[in-house]
Order: sequence, then structure tokens, then C-alpha cells
Amino acid sequence: MKIDSTRPKAQSQVIPVRADAAPTSPLAISGLTVSYGDSPALRDVSIGFHPGAMTAIIGPNGAGKSTLLKSALGIVAPLSGRVTCWGKPLARQRHRIAYVPQRAAIDWEFPARALDVVLMGMYRELGLLRRVRAPHLARAMSCLARVGMEDFADRQIGRLSGGQQQRVFLARALAQGADLYMLDEPLAGVDAATERAIIAVLKEIVAEGGTVIAVHHDLATVPGYFDRVFLMNVSAITEGPVATTFSRENLDLAYGGRLALDPAGAAGARDAH
Repeated sequence: MKIDSTRPKAQSQVIPVRADAAPTSPLAISGLTVSYGDSPALRDVSIGFHPGAMTAIIGPNGAGKSTLLKSALGIVAPLSGRVTCWGKPLARQRHRIAYVPQRAAIDWEFPARALDVVLMGMYRELGLLRRVRAPHLARAMSCLARVGMEDFADRQIGRLSGGQQQRVFLARALAQGADLYMLDEPLAGVDAATERAIIAVLKEIVAEGGTVIAVHHDLATVPGYFDRVFLMNVSAITEGPVATTFSRENLDLAYGGRLALDPAGAAGARDAH
């Protein structure tokens, strides 16, 4: 599938956050606007993500997908907008949220083992000076085992493959015991085995009552991997169940009408990024 990442000429439809849904939404964003210099990265985005679902954030290169996650978490300062988690300010709910950034944002030369990285997910319990005890180690090893990385616990993170690194950072997120998992391109550049392992764990999280929101680029795998989809291109386009929302019409709005093939029949197709 060939996709032109030019922003769509069609008028995007901003999605309002329903007031009655905000208290139950693990992440509700209202009127979020972010600019990098004179270039708008997000324009008045409003969206309420559904609890207990696995949602893909879809859009062309430069659509603001990563910026949406970062600004929602306070990593990037917005010009305007409001973010709540389960109806409360982010600062009061941050302990319930796990964030897995893009691999490119991580210093892989940092002298830490895979086990050390996972233990970082327990920082609220350990603090800066508290000792790591047997129960912490057991939990960290359990999280590594869940992503198939228990045999690499003592390996320095820079000596792991890209897929192994991604599994370790997912294990760190699991160690937090979060209710909401926000992942920025978790499947980018990983091998097929790692992709299957990551998706299996994310589906388990949802089955256990958690919520997953992930920036995703492989359009062909959206129907098999996700429950819901949020399409955006600087502004919000639409959000809903994959079965009804992941349509050619909506993708044309997001990608400017330049999809070469219908995504349902284009196995392995990825957008440009």
C-alpha cells in the first residue's frame, strides 16, 4: 500500500468528549492544541478513550500521534486543552498509567541490565534509597517471563536486539501494575515473533480489565489486533469500533484520499513514517 502523508484536504470532524463518559474514561482529552514553533502539531483535539479496550491511534506521518501521547502525559506542554484520567487530573492518577516510548527515545548505552530496567517500574515502591528485596526481584522476573525475556535478565540493555529491548520495556510497564498502558509504536522495527508476543501480552492486559492505547502503523493488522481505532491528522478525524470505523472513507479523510488499496485486502501494508 502506498500512502501519501500529505494532510487531508477534507475537513476533519472534531470529536467531542461526552461529559457523562469522562469519569469512566481512562484518558479524556478536551481541546488539546500543541505547536512546535509556527507549525501546529495538534489542533483542538478532543477524544475520550474507552475503558477495557485496545485502541490504535492511526494517521499519516506528521499527524501528531506521538505528540498526542506525550502532551496527554505532560511530557510536551500544550498551548491549551484539558486532560483527565478516570475523571480526575493526570497528576492524581499518574501511578495508574504506564508509558512505553519509542525505542529511539531511549539511551541504550545506559549501564543497566534488563532486570534493572524492569525494577525501575517499581520506583513508587522502592523510592530513591529503598533496597530491592526478594519480592521485588520475584515480581520483576515474573514480568520478564511474561514477555519471554527471563533468560536475559542479566544482559545489558544495549546488547539486546530491538525486539528484545521492546519486550523489556513492556515488562517494565507490567511491573508498574498499571490500569492504562500507553505505547508509542510498540511494534516498530520488531521481528514477527516479538510482534506476536507483544500483542498477546497486550490482549491479556485488556482481558484482565486494563486499557491499552497504542500508536500503530501497520494498517493491515489493525482488524486483528485492536478493538477500537482513533484516526487523526493534526485534528481528530473519528473514533470507534474497528468493525465500523476502520473504513476506506475514514482512512481517506485521515490520509488525504491517497490510499492505493483498500486496507482490508492489503496484507502487510504499512503507512509512511
